[in-house]
Amino acid sequence: MAAIEVILVDREDRATGKMEKLEVHEKGLLHRAVTVYVFNSSHQLLLQQRASGKYHCGGLWSNTTCGHPYPQESTRHAAERRLYEEMGMRLTLQPVFELSYNLPLSNGLTEHEYGHVYFTISDEQPQLNPEEADAWRYASLAEVQAEMQQEPERFTPWFLHTFSRIPDELTRFMGRAHAPLTSDA
Repeated sequence: MAAIEVILVDREDRATGKMEKLEVHEKGLLHRAVTVYVFNSSHQLLLQQRASGKYHCGGLWSNTTCGHPYPQESTRHAAERRLYEEMGMRLTLQPVFELSYNLPLSNGLTEHEYGHVYFTISDEQPQLNPEEADAWRYASLAEVQAEMQQEPERFTPWFLHTFSRIPDELTRFMGRAHAPLTSDA
């Protein structure tokens, strides 16, 4: 199996090169990432429990899916590809916001990412890829926030870092006239 390369970027998300994914995380270099939040029609968030065998953060709960664009791949395509690869869902995603973070992981790796965050609304049930996820569930944003306050160690560092923005971003997303209510693409 060929090594997976990710896109190195500067602070403005301009590509500066490419490097193997594990090496990037070992060196803590800034790279492009995608993050997906799927909500159902009741505005509950689809959470994923990462597969226990993942090289970092295995067994922790997180947003619906995340990953990295391949060199020459758009962020939207990468987000939709990862959603299908991890959760078996083919949905059209909408860009919502971007952010950057530099977070140490428990195993000496670093998530130093320039992230593109995508949302969609769908009542489709996921079909998990067992190499990617152990479990899934829908939860209200209030439930997620309470769980994060009580047991933050059960969640991925990037999800803990990003979650505070999600309620306001969801409100704005739902208010957009062009936002799809469902997506079966």
